[in-house]
Amino acid sequence: MHPKTVLRLEGAAVFAAALAAYVAVDGRLWLLLVLALAPDLSMLGYLAGARAGSVVYNAAHTYVGPLALAAVGVLVATPLATSVALVWAAHIGADRAVGYGLKYPSGFGDTHLDRASTPDSASTHPTEPTSGR
Repeated sequence: MHPKTVLRLEGAAVFAAALAAYVAVDGRLWLLLVLALAPDLSMLGYLAGARAGSVVYNAAHTYVGPLALAAVGVLVATPLATSVALVWAAHIGADRAVGYGLKYPSGFGDTHLDRASTPDSASTHPTEPTSGR
């Protein structure tokens, strides 16, 4: 199986697990609806340029933040923190499942899951395979 497929399946699994956990902790539908796309506000970082945008976007789209927030929520018995963390993790998982990845500073379309089709994209990320494997 291609690594990109594995990463997409992993994202789908995180999405499903986070939503199941959200239901299990009796998360409120209104909070889910309000926060579902909140991490995408990080795209506003691109107003400061591609490098800054990729840093801000990636910070909001890694599992480190939601895992840390969930740990705090569980350790200090704060259900709201746990709920927010689960929605955040579900968002990231859904993004990965549909192919949105962490961004390279070369442009919004260049991600760890796919690269924008530009003539010089092969030279932008030399450590990635360029063949159709």
